[in-house]
Amino acid sequence: MVKNSCKLLILLFLASSVNLYAADVMSSFLPKVETITRVTDTIPAKEKATKAKKTNSKAKKVTFENFDQSYERAMRYYKNGSYLSAAGLFEELYPLSLGTPRADTILYLFAHSYYMNKDYSMAAFHFHDYVKRFPNTERTEDAFYYCVSAIYNTSPDYYLDQSSTQYAIDEIKAFIQAYPDNKHIEECNEMLDALRLKLARKDLEILILYYNTDHYEACQIAAKNFFNEYSYSPLMSEAVYYLVLNNYEYARKSVEGKKLERYKACQEACLKMELSYSDSKYYKETSKIAQDVAKQLEKYNKQN
Repeated sequence: MVKNSCKLLILLFLASSVNLYAADVMSSFLPKVETITRVTDTIPAKEKATKAKKTNSKAKKVTFENFDQSYERAMRYYKNGSYLSAAGLFEELYPLSLGTPRADTILYLFAHSYYMNKDYSMAAFHFHDYVKRFPNTERTEDAFYYCVSAIYNTSPDYYLDQSSTQYAIDEIKAFIQAYPDNKHIEECNEMLDALRLKLARKDLEILILYYNTDHYEACQIAAKNFFNEYSYSPLMSEAVYYLVLNNYEYARKSVEGKKLERYKACQEACLKMELSYSDSKYYKETSKIAQDVAKQLEKYNKQN
């Protein structure tokens, strides 16, 4: 009986020890469980924030319902010089404004915002669209001017392809023809001069390249075309100078039977420089060449 009682006490003691050990083990895991719970609890909050952001984004989109408020906001951006923000809003407003009295205003300010932000390609495109869609408003003349001014600003450096430069010249001429008494006539003439100078510089560089690579006949043809195309260009004296150099080298390197003819061609170029550009920085050098050419011609004339 006593033995049985002892066994029972031992079993109870062991059971209580196991329970205490299990409790201790479980307690060691409690912080990790709590941490996981806290991280999990934050997920719904993030989802709510994302949904709120999307809702706000949708609310900012221009619709017929918030058109007036969006238009006023775009005007504030425009007047404060925030042209990129204004252009973004005007772009959304414009399709909704078609057929309303505000359409031409929005398109004009849309294009002008790009112009003021120096995005000239976009400005030219939208001003051109304005002139086409609204040909008889009080803004049409200014829109046309800004269009050609934007096109002018897209003209590249002279050593690149000049098709857009020629296009700018044609558009400026069309503007002057449409509005001969416009208030921008002086600026238009200045733009034309700058564009023509760019074309002249490109053609002159081709002429110089022919000379530097000993393509003497090609240089003569290029010079002739240059004189016909750019007779009033400030680059004319430089073009004549390179023609003198070209013809002089061509004559010196020619066979004897061709030298007389080619020295005469050089003398003509020297005379052109003397008569028209004696005040240029190139005249001193060409006058020395002219003296040598005269001696060579005298020699060959005596032989003949």
